[in-house]
Amino acid sequence: MTDDAHKPSRELSDSEEVLLGFLDYYRSVITRKIDGLGEEELRSSRLPSGWTPLQLLKHLACMEQRWFRWGFTAEQLPDPHGDEDDSGRWRVGADETAAELVTALHAAGASTRSIVTAADLTDVAAAGGRFPEDDPRPRPTLAWILVYVLQEYARHAGHLDTARELIDGATGE
Repeated sequence: MTDDAHKPSRELSDSEEVLLGFLDYYRSVITRKIDGLGEEELRSSRLPSGWTPLQLLKHLACMEQRWFRWGFTAEQLPDPHGDEDDSGRWRVGADETAAELVTALHAAGASTRSIVTAADLTDVAAAGGRFPEDDPRPRPTLAWILVYVLQEYARHAGHLDTARELIDGATGE
């Protein structure tokens, strides 16, 4: 079963709005998959890799900021890897709640929309932040970053879909 009501209109022809619309859509998929889970279900893993739904939620909010704020604009963030422990595994503090992390996810989305609408898809990420000035590799364009972040959301939405099905049998977007 699909949820076409939350997807961007098929009539959109502006690439920027299509990409932003699908990012909004996948954020809504993630929040709907989290909704209704109890504290134990949010903080327990059902998969061999060991991540929890709350860890995934925090990862997505931080990942989006890493790519757009720290990456594209080179804004200095206090902790761009705030979703990871010292070994690189996802982490969530005992005091962090689902409501706070959903708010952070939507705040990251609002920030992304603001950044994208103020730039052009062909603009190249600023030096500094995620992309050091002395890095010889080419910095990505905004279009590349948008597609990368979109595929990350889509992939993790599928992971969360599997976890939710294992938790309580719920399926669908």
